[in-house]
Amino acid sequence: MTVVGPFGLSVRDQALEADVQTGLAAVEAGLLDATKSDVPFITDAAQHLVLAGGKRFRPLLVMLAAQFGDPYAPGVVPSAVVVELTHLATLYHDDVMDEADVRRGVPSANTRWGNSIAVLTGDFLFARASHTLADLGPEAVRIQSEAFERLVTGQILETAGPTDGRDPVEHYLDVLGGKTGSLVAVSCRFGAMMSGAEESVVDILTQYGERLGVAFQLADDVLDIASDSHESGKTPGTDLREGIPTLPVLHLRAAAAAHGRPEDLELVALVDGDLSDDARHAEVLRRLRAHPALEQARRDTVRYAQEARAMLAPLPDGYAKAALAEMCDAVVHRAG
Repeated sequence: MTVVGPFGLSVRDQALEADVQTGLAAVEAGLLDATKSDVPFITDAAQHLVLAGGKRFRPLLVMLAAQFGDPYAPGVVPSAVVVELTHLATLYHDDVMDEADVRRGVPSANTRWGNSIAVLTGDFLFARASHTLADLGPEAVRIQSEAFERLVTGQILETAGPTDGRDPVEHYLDVLGGKTGSLVAVSCRFGAMMSGAEESVVDILTQYGERLGVAFQLADDVLDIASDSHESGKTPGTDLREGIPTLPVLHLRAAAAAHGRPEDLELVALVDGDLSDDARHAEVLRRLRAHPALEQARRDTVRYAQEARAMLAPLPDGYAKAALAEMCDAVVHRAG
């Protein structure tokens, strides 16, 4: 048994391992090539997060989905580069919006160069992704543009918040479907599609990716509360400090509204207060870590991961299917 990709994913077949490792190495080279500029400063900024590493979750899914067709087809690696460049670009923008100080264990681009450079570098990466995408054909361009529209719509809806009368938890899960599920779904879709897999297989893997993407983001929500910076690669409680309503906080609010327990109401008041004070922020983190709302968010993560696994049932048995199923387990493990 060997280990590749994020979360220590194990691959139990040497041929599959070789395909995945070779594919990911080619993606890494493609990312470095795509982030080069004639202007050295732009290269430094664009490669900042590439060189910081990362899980390469989306490219790994492209490689595994491609196993249901021809994994050596010429469009597989470039499509993985496209989805990872798009993801990286959103991280530059997210860090500006969240005023984050750390990303992947290194100073965020906005901390190092300022907000304007960070935003423009994200735009540069979007442009490079589009350039690579154009070589994959009009259908790939359409699929990516629709996913990107969903991604941006999810970000806008998160910023705007739920409409009057809408359940905040349902609203948030819809947001995650757009913000995260859309690009993870495209990763699986591109891998299968570029490999020439049957249309029914492409559809199954797309739906799997959508659910896995939501589970992945819910695990991030749990990590934002439960982990330290060594585990997550970013400052714990970043979303909490910026007032971003992640699932544990939404479950806390729902419990406070439904039952009116004094301790819940007090914690909500602390969450809604000024968390720029480090001591207050640490106290809120401590209390949230002990609150049932965090465990409820973990259960939601498990539910979406199980739904993703169930989508794989019609696919032919094999090492690639087993690896995709293990991705679901890895996401759950990540959430504790």
